[in-house]
Amino acid sequence: MDVFQEIGEHPSIIKTVELHTSGEPTRIIVSGFPKLEGETLLEKRRYASENSATDAVRKWLMLEPRGHEGMYGAILVQDTELTLSGKADIGVLFCHNEGYSTMCGHATIALGRFLVDTHDSEVFPRRSLLQVQKDDDGQTFTVLRLHAPCGVVTVNVPTTLEDKSDATKPVRFQSVTCFVSSPKQGVTIEVPLEMAWPKLIEQNKRQIRMDISYGGAFYALVSSAELGFASLRGSNSEFKELAEAARILRILLNQDSQARRSFVHPSEPDIGFLYGITVIDSSISRNGASDQDEKTVTWICFFADEQIDRSPTGSCVSAHVPLAVYQTQLKIGEWCTYQSFISVQFEGNAFRGRAVAHTEMGYVVEIEGFAHYTGTATFIPPQNMMDAIGSGFALKLPS
Repeated sequence: MDVFQEIGEHPSIIKTVELHTSGEPTRIIVSGFPKLEGETLLEKRRYASENSATDAVRKWLMLEPRGHEGMYGAILVQDTELTLSGKADIGVLFCHNEGYSTMCGHATIALGRFLVDTHDSEVFPRRSLLQVQKDDDGQTFTVLRLHAPCGVVTVNVPTTLEDKSDATKPVRFQSVTCFVSSPKQGVTIEVPLEMAWPKLIEQNKRQIRMDISYGGAFYALVSSAELGFASLRGSNSEFKELAEAARILRILLNQDSQARRSFVHPSEPDIGFLYGITVIDSSISRNGASDQDEKTVTWICFFADEQIDRSPTGSCVSAHVPLAVYQTQLKIGEWCTYQSFISVQFEGNAFRGRAVAHTEMGYVVEIEGFAHYTGTATFIPPQNMMDAIGSGFALKLPS
């Protein structure tokens, strides 16, 4: 038997479709992932995290040698409590190098394209029920109601006459209600001398001020200047120092009882944790360059286990827009351009975000961006007792 056929007929095969959004990968697991127990999507997420056999599959799909330190995954969940009640079309669990997140913007954009393009009823049983509409400019788009752990996200996917996603136009999604969760004055953390990084010591600085906001997940947003860095465009050693600063900041925030109050979700305990540290480039004004009409923000997001988002982090855009509105940097309906340290190097890869509605709890944010296919993959599990390294490992270089 040919090896390709042998692998393809493995009883524990997992098949994926691979895309990237502004350089950040999304590995969509379309078949073969173990059954997730639980009545609700959050219960399924908890089961995936706590069941060692199930979580082992996440590890070998995300980590090396099948994945890498920046791999990101989306596990399709065909039936959830909201798909069964008619409030959503399909569910998803997002995963990464550490576990399972509650929301992901770049993966939502990628999923929008794929779930419009697939007509496989086993992969997406409710595909034929998706509604096709036209916007005010006469452009056709397909509406997808995606059940993420944080709630239902409405995704509008530009669609061609052939009923395929239109890769020349951005996918847009509307977030769950997003809000600023820290006090008006923000959160201030004292950095002990033994944990301070060189740039902080040089400036004889110990206190760091930041804001915490929710965009389907909780983010701490801090300026690079507050951490002692003039911008995000330094040397490799400065970049490593910045990553270390973000790691230390996460530890200190999680240790501070007052700070932890800012990432408590009002209704779902499972969502109440700090997901990412986002460092905003202080060398670029929030109002953008003087010759630009649209405001611009450039940043870098560290999330999960020191994972670095290549994209402008869609769920952090959802978190930042309410903060910008609250601070009168943005008006409702006003677009802002968001760049990552990668997307800023390649034209056409920015995200855009704006507040489209004000609710009692906060704001509904609309985000848009482009996703592109990179391929498909077929994976088999590591051979028991013979391939321990195949179970997944993360390469950590010494500092």
